[in-house]
Amino acid sequence: MSQQKECPKQRLWSEEFSVRSGESSFVERRQFTRFLTLTSFAMFAGQLWLVAKNLLSRRQAAFPALVVNGADGLAVGSAKVFQYPTPQDNCLLVRVGEQKFVAYSQKCTHLSCAVLYSAKHNRLECPCHEGYFSIEDGRVLQGPPPRPLPRVELERRGSELVAIGMTTGEES
Repeated sequence: MSQQKECPKQRLWSEEFSVRSGESSFVERRQFTRFLTLTSFAMFAGQLWLVAKNLLSRRQAAFPALVVNGADGLAVGSAKVFQYPTPQDNCLLVRVGEQKFVAYSQKCTHLSCAVLYSAKHNRLECPCHEGYFSIEDGRVLQGPPPRPLPRVELERRGSELVAIGMTTGEES
């Protein structure tokens, strides 16, 4: 009884919890420095992961060989859609001569609309924004596309026409 009379304003719970609420709301310099160091390390590790992933994906970019069925049945000046290198990637095969074929990705480099062959103008046309591509090398002739069409590399193996790879239009 006599102890409570000596300190009447101090409550019992404040003696058991030594945390002072006024001081605990501030972040100390060491805590802030630790937070910045850990955050910087996490960002650096993330950047290293992205670089490693990018390097590994470049090494796996080998294209499969695929026989383009029905190529010999095309008339000169006609085109055919086929899928290469995956079933989701449409490409356009154009027979430009008796023994000459060219093939390009059907995806326009502007906004990925489907490119069509115009036999009348002997060029590839994107109907969405009137982008035109050369049939010889896929370069942009007119319109908003920023890059040439990716070209499918073709090879004659006996009587078969085989797609063996792709190049961006800027490489050829």
